[in-house]
Amino acid sequence: MTSARTDGDPGQSADNPFPVRGVAIRVAGWIDKLGAVWVEGQIAQLTLRPNSNTAFITLRDPAADMSLSLTCPRDLVVNAPVKMTDGTQVIVYGKPSFYTGRGTFSLRVSEIRAVGIGELLARIERLRRLLDAEGLFDPRLKRPIPFLPGTIGLITGRASAAEHDIMAVASSRWPAVRFAVRNTVVQGPNAVPQIVEALRALDADPEVDVIVLARGGGSVEDLLPFSDETLCREISRCTTPVVSAIGHEPDNPLCDLVADLRAATPTDAAKRIVPDTAAEQALISDLRRRSARALRNWVNREAHVVAQLRSRPVLARPLAAIDARADEVHRARAAARRDITRLLTRESERIGHLSARLATLGPAATLARGYAVVQTIPDSGEPKILGSVADAPAGTRLRVRVGDGAITATSEGEQ
Repeated sequence: MTSARTDGDPGQSADNPFPVRGVAIRVAGWIDKLGAVWVEGQIAQLTLRPNSNTAFITLRDPAADMSLSLTCPRDLVVNAPVKMTDGTQVIVYGKPSFYTGRGTFSLRVSEIRAVGIGELLARIERLRRLLDAEGLFDPRLKRPIPFLPGTIGLITGRASAAEHDIMAVASSRWPAVRFAVRNTVVQGPNAVPQIVEALRALDADPEVDVIVLARGGGSVEDLLPFSDETLCREISRCTTPVVSAIGHEPDNPLCDLVADLRAATPTDAAKRIVPDTAAEQALISDLRRRSARALRNWVNREAHVVAQLRSRPVLARPLAAIDARADEVHRARAAARRDITRLLTRESERIGHLSARLATLGPAATLARGYAVVQTIPDSGEPKILGSVADAPAGTRLRVRVGDGAITATSEGEQ
């Protein structure tokens, strides 16, 4: 086991420090133990000194703000199968090294391979399938472009034809339009970081209603930054609608698929996001004429309907129907009155006959013919009809009812 270091070990205390050469030699020794590695990136800077056999290269990561220093033999760059320039996508094979004289780290390259067009297109296709699977191309996520943007954010190259075309066409179509221009490099290793920074700044500006990402045509290598994964994901995160106007009609970088609207050219982008003043005024005039004609036709049609309704007899002479029915109502009333009178007469006669029969059969008529009704009057209780002489012995008080009244009498017994 390694014993614990004490304050007396070199480099472990201020009293016993390492000299610079000691640290540099140790770092160089540690780095020298690392194996060779393949690295891919974009050439950001290539330096070939006339009197030097060594080429110095700065290799940049296109998706991040990171770079790596490379050194290689001059002949390796000069005799490369393709011309090595700033922005070239390459794959290098080298061994990490530490230069003790200056305390710098670099990758000593022994092989350089340029990434071919076929490989670049294959990588773009793999990235396209990945982003599509994540839903970044979903049409339902596309933000609508405002009809009349007050301020247009424009990301393009400085003094480029794309900037001139968009501003000239948009201003001619709608003179009041305003622009917030962010000039960036649009190709090479520094393009993606600058475009992403400009995109974030415009997206955070509340006055910007739409952002246009514009660049003229170019080769596949020139348009590589617009198929970068970092840029595509940044576009998808924007809350402001983004219009992609990259290259010409055949060009189709991945940012076209992520953006909310793809324009075939920068000029087409200006036409699609800014309405034409003359065309809109003509449309308004045409709509006014059409609406006025439609309103007049509707008024005329309704007036004709009202005239037809007024010409109908029921509205022209509303009492005619009542007058026509008046005689019928009078006849119906006379017939009803006649029937009721006949019914009352018939019923009156029937009641008279019944009354006569009742009078004939009633006790009053019998009494009027000389008959009498005799009742015994007991000392208590109700009088009772006398039905037998045995019920009226001598001294029984009697009540005799005749046709015109009643008299009392006393029975003298049976005779």
